[in-house]
Amino acid sequence: MNKNKSLKTEMLFRLVIPLIFFVIVDATLSYFVTLNYVDEAYDRWLLDSAKSLTQEIKVREGKIIIELPTIALKIFNWDEQDKTYFKITSSAQEILAGDNLVPEPEDLKKDWSHPVYFNDKMNGQSVRVVSMLIPLDQTSEKVFVHVAETMNKRQTMMIDILLSDLIPQIILILLTGIYLLKGLKKGLEPLRLLANQISQRSSRDHSPIPETHVFIEVRTLTDTINDLLAAHTLAIATQQRFIANAAHQLRTPLAGLKLQAERALREQDLSAMQPALKQIQNSADRMSHLTTQLLVLARSEPINGGYELLPVNLCKLAKKTCIDWVPKALQRNMELSFESTEDVIYVQGDEILLGELLTNLLDNAIFYGYDNGNIAVKICRYPVPCLTVEDDGPGIPDIEINRVFERFYRIPGSTGNGCGLGLAIVKEIADLHKARFEMGKSSIEGGTRINLLFEKT
Repeated sequence: MNKNKSLKTEMLFRLVIPLIFFVIVDATLSYFVTLNYVDEAYDRWLLDSAKSLTQEIKVREGKIIIELPTIALKIFNWDEQDKTYFKITSSAQEILAGDNLVPEPEDLKKDWSHPVYFNDKMNGQSVRVVSMLIPLDQTSEKVFVHVAETMNKRQTMMIDILLSDLIPQIILILLTGIYLLKGLKKGLEPLRLLANQISQRSSRDHSPIPETHVFIEVRTLTDTINDLLAAHTLAIATQQRFIANAAHQLRTPLAGLKLQAERALREQDLSAMQPALKQIQNSADRMSHLTTQLLVLARSEPINGGYELLPVNLCKLAKKTCIDWVPKALQRNMELSFESTEDVIYVQGDEILLGELLTNLLDNAIFYGYDNGNIAVKICRYPVPCLTVEDDGPGIPDIEINRVFERFYRIPGSTGNGCGLGLAIVKEIADLHKARFEMGKSSIEGGTRINLLFEKT
């Protein structure tokens, strides 16, 4: 289960963590810079100690002699924090004086024109060592002086410098964190007030959220919520209007059923009941048709993201639907034809809804067309997949074209007992499939031509 994150905590971390990172980087750089300067300072003292030893190296009769009086050794070991060790060696006589444990450079063949500095271990302690070659004119031997010193002073100075650098920065981060925490709390206060304002609203209150004290960055959120509220208000109004119209349309056949049933009950003779029973059948058929259309209309309104549109063979679907409607057309002596440029033309859609779309178009064409009339269903691929239904009926006046797609609207003077949902369903399904809907005069004089143009797949 994912735990919701705090915006305040997230922003605080995003601001403080870079500061901590920069302090760590700064501390690392400070460490190496300080180490360089500390080594440079103490290495000079170490070199002075080594040079002081060179003054005690003498050559007499070709032999190297080391004269180190006791007072000189005491001066040499004057430091109380660190211990200093030395060793003097030659290429022939090896150790001439000093402590044998003093480390030497691993490569004695390196360039000795300058003193050699390195870190090593001695008696379990870290030491800094300087080694230098002493040039002597009276002998061919090579004499080396090695001086080692423990690193207590260096480490103490390193810690003092780093602490003097880090402590102010750590205090600065703490103060910055406290300031940011208070600033974020104050800055996010309008969001909390906005949340409280929305939570205290009634479920019936769909008025826009006021933006008087809203930050510019939050206005995008409030604008989105206001747009959602407006769309929700419109959807509720549309739904209420639909329910009211549907109730009105259902009330009429139900009242007719009740009236004719009462009429039939009053009759004793079966033949006298026939007209009432016929009216009951008509009312039942009308209510069944209306109920079916209402269910299709409700299904054509997508919920939570809509339908998953899959490839549908438009030719196969249209041909099957036309075959199913041939008996209905023959009842009015109409000729229903189907024509397609190809056997397979795929579009992205919902097969059931596309079938309902064509069913409503054919139902309108048969219901409002003339006896012995003609209805043609055509499908072509180019320039885009197109479904065409045309008839030679009375047609739709130009002034009414924009209104026939409204729910429950019927052209004044229309024949039959239609409920005005057929073309509304067609338009809803076409919009769901992002298909362009065109209506105009049929090529057959006086009829209606409807084109449904799909997007290319």
